[in-house]
Amino acid sequence: MAERVEIATYDKQWPGHFRDIAASLQALIGLEVIAIDHIGSTAVPGLSAKPLIDIDVTLPSPEHVLAAISTMEDAGYENRGNRYERDVYAFLMTSTNPKRRVYLLPQGNETHQKRIIFRDYLIAHPQIMAEYSALKQKLAREYAYDGDGYTRAKADFVNRVVATARSTR
Repeated sequence: MAERVEIATYDKQWPGHFRDIAASLQALIGLEVIAIDHIGSTAVPGLSAKPLIDIDVTLPSPEHVLAAISTMEDAGYENRGNRYERDVYAFLMTSTNPKRRVYLLPQGNETHQKRIIFRDYLIAHPQIMAEYSALKQKLAREYAYDGDGYTRAKADFVNRVVATARSTR
């Protein structure tokens, strides 16, 4: 059975969870890591979110990403495969509280750049963050058991915000 799309009020502990997970990922993957970024709604102070810490781990190249896959699997992360664009691999760990989703991706990745732009724009623009929060609540009701549909339904909003953010740089 599909898992329910749950949106929780912002939890001030999410940044601390991210820091702990980032430290464990750095130790797990090692010196190849270029950056570990808190992405997604849990990275935006005050924003309601799925209680799931989303993290991008940037590595030097697609070959480094491929080499790290077995390391992630051996550490208990479920390999969710190549996602969103070539060279982006998703991993999920549901046995932790909160759950965590980690993306391995190569340096210069467009998906990563969009995620950072979107996150930073929401942080800097509380009204847009409030609009996004309301949209997420509405879509969580409409797509209660369809996580992929929920994500697709947010795409136009996200793309508009990213385009706006890029045009005002």
